Amino acid sequence: MAGKKIGILTGGGDVPGLNAVIKNVVYRGTSEGHEITGIRRGWEGLTHVNFDDPGSVERYVLPLNRENTRRVDRMGGTFLHTSRTNPSKMKEVPDFLKSENFPATESSKGGVKSTTYDMSKRVLANLEKLEIEYLVAIGGDDTLSYAGTLDRLGFKVLGVPKTMDNDVQSTEYCIGFSTAISRAKDAIDRQRTTIGSHERVGIFRVFGRDAGYTSLYTAYVTSIRCAIPEYKFKLDKMIDLIVTDKRNNPSNYALLIMSEGAVWDGYQIREYGDPDAFGHRKKFSVAEDFSDAIKTATGDETVVSDLTYDLRSGAPDFLDTLVASTFGTMAYDALVQNKHGLMASITDGKFAMVKIPDPKLGPRRVDVASMYNTERYRPSYVNKEGLPVFLTHA
Repeated sequence: MAGKKIGILTGGGDVPGLNAVIKNVVYRGTSEGHEITGIRRGWEGLTHVNFDDPGSVERYVLPLNRENTRRVDRMGGTFLHTSRTNPSKMKEVPDFLKSENFPATESSKGGVKSTTYDMSKRVLANLEKLEIEYLVAIGGDDTLSYAGTLDRLGFKVLGVPKTMDNDVQSTEYCIGFSTAISRAKDAIDRQRTTIGSHERVGIFRVFGRDAGYTSLYTAYVTSIRCAIPEYKFKLDKMIDLIVTDKRNNPSNYALLIMSEGAVWDGYQIREYGDPDAFGHRKKFSVAEDFSDAIKTATGDETVVSDLTYDLRSGAPDFLDTLVASTFGTMAYDALVQNKHGLMASITDGKFAMVKIPDPKLGPRRVDVASMYNTERYRPSYVNKEGLPVFLTHA
């Protein structure tokens, strides 16, 4: 393939490992005569860049080379920065584009009317202006959903899945998951000492709006109970199990980890703040609400720890670095072969390129029947022979 211009961006929440993807695409691409352009701040970089303003170009466009990516894989986060931007549903058009016509959609929720704008034509125009021929989009469900849209509009896109929720369809593993579990395990193991010293119930909250993988796998390696979005637990039963755990523990403490989207029968999830570009609002802490419930029912003292942002901070562990580096190489290999509309994945325990998932499928969810013990509110530890290394199929 003759020298091409390749774009790369990261969108949505940051996770450890993103920089390793970027570095591998840059190193492979530049060594083979291609030009790599970093799009800064995710999809916002392709909706808000103003080529008549040098400051705007500097803010959103960064030429990448071996020198400025040499050390980035040693750091967490994304040195290209990120945003939660959905070009097909923009709440506002940048001021310098107010005179342009973008397809508008009006909607009403809770009696409040709103208008969103589809800026895809601007995204395509900006890619053409930058002379980018292929785009590597690194992100979770939301970022990849627009990557698929862009590919269907005729622009060549390759996807790389990342999210510590591990809930992207068509892959058994997403960048960031291993580091999140390792960090959660370390935090829980450390906090055992103080929770045990004070003979309390420790309740840990982790991300997992729609899928409980982070909660479930952390519980798997720490041998504690967990609550996941895929299964409504019985409040009285969970409290009884926790109290029994505490009583049977020589140190007189008990632990529970909860996904942010976990619920019990009769519990109403409460949200706050404005929806982001993909319609998500923040959730009030179910862990705090469960803490109140157990104190009311038993009088036991509790400790609530919100582990969410700590799990996505800092450098990636070995596995996330390995997978991220490999995913980056796979995406690059695919575009060299003029393939597009594909996403790097792990399928049946093996690396594979698959179609970018259809957003209509929604997030990948825990298979409760095979992975969650609904009687004990624990992971299922049986019948693992023959499963892929991550214990679940894509």
